[in-house]
Amino acid sequence: MELRVLRYFLTVARVENITHAATILHVTQPTLSRQLADLEKNLETQLFIRGKSKITLTDAGMLLRQRAEEILTLADKTEKEFKDQNNLVGGTISIGSVESLTSNVILQLLKDFNLEYPQVKYHIYSGTGDDIKERIDKGLLDVGILLEPIHIEKYDFIRLPQKERWGVLMKTSSPLAQKEYVTSTDLAGVPLLISSRSVVQNEIASWFADEYAHLNFVATYNLISNILNLVEEGLGTAICIEGALAMKQSDTLCFRPFQPELQFPTVIVWKKHKVFSQTEVRFLEHIRHAFQA
Repeated sequence: MELRVLRYFLTVARVENITHAATILHVTQPTLSRQLADLEKNLETQLFIRGKSKITLTDAGMLLRQRAEEILTLADKTEKEFKDQNNLVGGTISIGSVESLTSNVILQLLKDFNLEYPQVKYHIYSGTGDDIKERIDKGLLDVGILLEPIHIEKYDFIRLPQKERWGVLMKTSSPLAQKEYVTSTDLAGVPLLISSRSVVQNEIASWFADEYAHLNFVATYNLISNILNLVEEGLGTAICIEGALAMKQSDTLCFRPFQPELQFPTVIVWKKHKVFSQTEVRFLEHIRHAFQA
């Protein structure tokens, strides 16, 4: 598959119309149709369902769209890295970050780094720790900001001094909101939302000990931002980090920490044995010096 053809395919997938896509790509409609037909022939599968005024992707087409986006992102990143060789402190740094209070600390570091190296640009990606690790492994992200517990054996890392407290996010009208902190026995019978990540669930289970078997889990989530409205609408109480409350200005939500405290540190990770550009090396040095200071 040629990169050019993959760009054609993505454009058609996004606008859902071959004629419109041909105009955007500055090619004729017959040429574009032939390229797509050849692509389907080479892959030996149907990628599109062609309607009168709109085309939609088949399941195979959806898979190719995901892979094409990853391939083209990596190809564009590689091209930029080589073009930036004449300007050693330039180019783009791709950063993945989980949702946490520490993310705000990193943003301040980016601001400081930008003052020293204004020609550097940034790509910020938000996701779960597993999503970010996968994109680092594929070369789509340079560094990731992750909240432990997480398996980081494959990565070099900087452990940050900031830690995130775990507890529960609830409506202010909840009886638990009257407490300063929440114990394991307080949550028996309470409808709960918990992270879908198994490593987090294991840590939470260890904290609750025998009480864990009596908890009532009604939903799981991957991103904290997904649960804020659910809690506000009264679906349940969410087990999450304290930083969740900072993501939404609301007078109807409140956070109460666990007692005894449960805290997880934050780490900045990157792929082991990766050959960094001068820009990326200086960025990591900037982070190290900031936290050492």
